[in-house]
Amino acid sequence: MNAVILCDGEVPESSVLRNEIAKCDFFITADGGANTALKMNLNPDIIIGDMDSYSPTGDERAEIIHDKNQETNDLEKALNYAKKKEATDIIVFGATGKRLDHTLKNLSVLKQFHTAFNTLIFKDKYSVIFLIKSPFTKKFPIGTSLSLFPLSGRVDGITTKGLQYPLNDEFLENGVRDGTSNKTVEKKVEIEFKNGDLLLFINHRKDS
Repeated sequence: MNAVILCDGEVPESSVLRNEIAKCDFFITADGGANTALKMNLNPDIIIGDMDSYSPTGDERAEIIHDKNQETNDLEKALNYAKKKEATDIIVFGATGKRLDHTLKNLSVLKQFHTAFNTLIFKDKYSVIFLIKSPFTKKFPIGTSLSLFPLSGRVDGITTKGLQYPLNDEFLENGVRDGTSNKTVEKKVEIEFKNGDLLLFINHRKDS
């Protein structure tokens, strides 16, 4: 079962969002994400959150779940709902952009929930973002921009194949060494690492 979640971050491209909604089993908006959806003439199945950004009108087609718990943010609430509904594959839009602290919190939520689903992917105008498991193998068009980021602070024993700047049993660490803006030189990319939480960014736009 597939679900699409729309948060209150930077507005995604309408065509991409609509395409994913057309394929999903249910569409959830996390609080202020409902404002974005309604402006785009999209009707969510569920609106969930503490409702500090969205004010229900009573005319919504969606089920509204007012969760006042301040120990979880709106994305956590949406993911917990999806988990209860036994969703297996999740795409999240609007988790990045606008306030940086909200983006960082949502990346923390990604780490918290990524083992709860078969796939949990963030999409924005610039990248597809997800945590990878070791070993990771995927085919890309040659010249694809990829970035690796140690979400847990440090990731050790990284070995990559198929990238312009390969790693051979090396580390990435916040504030010490990063892995941004690498590029594929072969169609098949392989990544292994020994420990840590490694984010992969598949970058598809350089401009605004």
